[in-house]
Amino acid sequence: MGDKFLRIVNYDNGDGKNRIGVLVDGNVVDISELSKDTKTFLADLEHTIPHTLKVVESAKGGVPLSSVKINAPLFEPEKVVCVGLNYRDHAKESNMAIPSEPVIFSKFSSTVVGPNTPIIKPNISEQVDYEVELVVVIAKKCFEVSEEKALEYVGGYTVGNDVSARDFQIGRPGGQWLLGKTFATFAPIGPFILINPLLVPHSPHFDPNNLGIKCVLNDQVVQNSNTNEFIFNVQQVISHVSKVVALNAGDIIFTGTPSGVGFARKPPIFLKPGDVVKCEIEHLGVLENPVVAQSK
Repeated sequence: MGDKFLRIVNYDNGDGKNRIGVLVDGNVVDISELSKDTKTFLADLEHTIPHTLKVVESAKGGVPLSSVKINAPLFEPEKVVCVGLNYRDHAKESNMAIPSEPVIFSKFSSTVVGPNTPIIKPNISEQVDYEVELVVVIAKKCFEVSEEKALEYVGGYTVGNDVSARDFQIGRPGGQWLLGKTFATFAPIGPFILINPLLVPHSPHFDPNNLGIKCVLNDQVVQNSNTNEFIFNVQQVISHVSKVVALNAGDIIFTGTPSGVGFARKPPIFLKPGDVVKCEIEHLGVLENPVVAQSK
């Protein structure tokens, strides 16, 4: 990517050891001496950003991105916060009322996986669905913040897939949102974290509330929208959540999915072994994951 955004990855160069790197012209440049992982990087952006920019300027010691394994950009976040029904058309296709305030739920951090890691279709669910989403990564403690200040607490952005077992989320008594959303591998994120451009000197303009967003299933575009269709924008969501719980560095927020999800289609489309799901957001790259069956 030839722009001037700062993109950070977790990667493995073949020895099984995770490293943190910065993307420079198709290469990964190691910055592990600066931070042991992305959560540590995010917690000290005042120092890590200037150092990383110097690395980008020199661009020495990089290896081709194609030669390494890209891991999840964050491991075991303390909180995985999710927003439901945050696009008007998605609420309508779900036969749900347009919410008057953000609908908040959660996933367990054990759901988080990275690019190319298989999404495991559970044996006990036959209605596994895709949901492309913008994911916000928190940089520092965030509690009772205003909408005006909210973006100052954002460390960066990445792509997410809020994989959902609809027969649990909708089909079980009372609606089991947590169980339906929290099977293993049900929160792919990646491929990198685009560091909040508001914190990076001379960074290009970036508006998280105006990004093209789409999902492609087996080469068929199934979701295609823009985050300017949010009912509640990123600032509103962060401020709303922070009134209840303190967010910390490395916490992530899935901000909702646009229309086109599988269960609302006629006939419905659900993920099956052999499928490939590609989630793409403008400036944030493509998150690709195959689907496999759970072992018996």
